Amino acid sequence: MTREQSEENISKGDLTIGALQLGKRPAVVAVDFSNGFTHSESPLGGNFEPQIAANLSLIKTARLIDCPIFFTTVIYDNDSQASVFRQRVPALNILQRGSNWVEINPKLADYVQKDRLIEKHFPSAFFATDLANRLKNLNTDTLLITGLTTSGCVRATCVDALQHNFATVVVEEACGDRNQEAHRINLHDMHAKYAQVMSLEQSLKWLNELARK
Repeated sequence: MTREQSEENISKGDLTIGALQLGKRPAVVAVDFSNGFTHSESPLGGNFEPQIAANLSLIKTARLIDCPIFFTTVIYDNDSQASVFRQRVPALNILQRGSNWVEINPKLADYVQKDRLIEKHFPSAFFATDLANRLKNLNTDTLLITGLTTSGCVRATCVDALQHNFATVVVEEACGDRNQEAHRINLHDMHAKYAQVMSLEQSLKWLNELARK
């Protein structure tokens, strides 16, 4: 689904949306590209090689303008952490500290800075973390959100980004879901209410334009 197709769908029954004014100090938030979500042998995983490739393109361009890049990973230390969430989705129990499943996928690992790795227990990168404070300390005004999965942790992070008053872009090809219908519907919903869904090409063009200013 392209942004243009999303806007055609919005005109059929959703609320009218205004143009989202993007800022000049963006940051990338790459949600849950851990081995637990990117490896097909994991009960949480799938084939997300295209999304990994899209993130590599985005991250390499973002680095050219010194755009901060945050990665998230879900980690559990004991049974009390997010116990209801884990009861509902038992596969999350593999995400134990020290396991290979919580490490960022090797294809992206070289771009992870220790002080910009967000450990979380719940879907949103913001909930019960210090991500918002870190972003505000960097004077961030716009987020480019990518990650896994579109209908879960990406959407939750997108909604919380809005609630922290960040202009938010969801980069379409850089997000993925095991359920393609859920992927499509949630991209539609995020674009209709909370964010601007942009293609990878559009996102790279915007970053390159910032680099020339």
